[in-house]
Amino acid sequence: MNLGIAARRLALQLGGVVMSNEIIVAFIAFLGTMAGTAGGIIASSKLTNFRLQKLEEKVDKHNSVIERTFRLEEQIKVANHRIGDLEDGRGFHGGNV
Repeated sequence: MNLGIAARRLALQLGGVVMSNEIIVAFIAFLGTMAGTAGGIIASSKLTNFRLQKLEEKVDKHNSVIERTFRLEEQIKVANHRIGDLEDGRGFHGGNV
């Protein structure tokens, strides 16, 4: 007895719908396609999240450098102003040296 015929008889006995081999193969191919697509989407999402995290780390480092540079510029401004005051003689109490 052919396996396909036996499967159809079993389906009829159980009250199920008899499907042709082509439909079964198409359904299995569809399931494989869905699994592959879902796997690809998940892998792509993980890679995108990883790259985004690394980019955020680089931006944080860059922002830290910018903040430190700004603070240094302010300190240099103050130091230059104090040097200028000393050179003009305004920084001395009580007269000339």
